[in-house]
Amino acid sequence: MKCFIGLGNPGKQYEQNRHNVGFMAIDRFAAKWGITSFQNKGKGLLAEGNVNGTKVYLLKPMTYMNLSGESMRAFLDFYKAKMEDVVIVYDDMDTTYGQIRLRYQGSPGGHNGIKSIIQHGGTQIFNRIRIGVNRPAPGYNIADYVLSNFSKEEMKSMNDVLDLTCDAMEFSLTETFERTMAKFNK
Repeated sequence: MKCFIGLGNPGKQYEQNRHNVGFMAIDRFAAKWGITSFQNKGKGLLAEGNVNGTKVYLLKPMTYMNLSGESMRAFLDFYKAKMEDVVIVYDDMDTTYGQIRLRYQGSPGGHNGIKSIIQHGGTQIFNRIRIGVNRPAPGYNIADYVLSNFSKEEMKSMNDVLDLTCDAMEFSLTETFERTMAKFNK
């Protein structure tokens, strides 16, 4: 069993935001594998499916970014899952736009969603797929930047990044996360 948790904010106004790229990745993965029945459960939208013989849960926390860990904790408690069963997918300003970076430990680096995951998971050691969104220009407010929509041009290239993210998610179902990092960290 594996649970992919995409971080983002609920609501139509946030759908195309940089901060919602985790939700976008979950939606892309769900579409690829025909996983369609998201239901309100555990402070999030949760769907389950089978991918190449592995039971997969897809979770989009509905708690808003800064409280994402509450939804993850509800999932872990209900399904008696461990942090090793989870992969967190989220936006990262320190990863170059158009790239993904996989890690299994580290600090939140200023990302409030990851701060909440660490707080509610009780550890900084968990599998993560960071999707690069770049940093804003100097002087630009970071909150305004991550809550702004991708440009049309950025969204075109983001489709390839989301496909690559889905490939990494799928690969991690049958391989160790270390092998997944070796394959997808460029």
